[in-house]
Amino acid sequence: MEVINETKREDNQLLVITHLSQLLTFITGFGGLVVPLIIWATQKNDVNGIDEHGKAIINFQISLIILAIICIPLAFIVVGFIGWVILGILGFVMPIVNAINASNNAPIHYPLSFQFLK
Repeated sequence: MEVINETKREDNQLLVITHLSQLLTFITGFGGLVVPLIIWATQKNDVNGIDEHGKAIINFQISLIILAIICIPLAFIVVGFIGWVILGILGFVMPIVNAINASNNAPIHYPLSFQFLK
């Protein structure tokens, strides 16, 4: 059996696209989870850094969904509406910030993100 040494390629543009694809949530409602999941699953063995970035994105998107669901009963006491606004702002701003960080090879960070995938 022959072992082939495969090297991963550097592709900062794909990392940026993966982060920005989360913004599809504001257009389709669910694309912000599906598209990064597909990119991560298909490219994690080929692109350097996509595994770390993809896991962070999936963790962030699942965390946003869970936190938005938690805000539903809290909406009866007005706190939920404030929570939805905060989640909406974070869901819009953080992918852009982390896309810039990915293009500059800086570390990425998503606040309020639970670690489902490690």
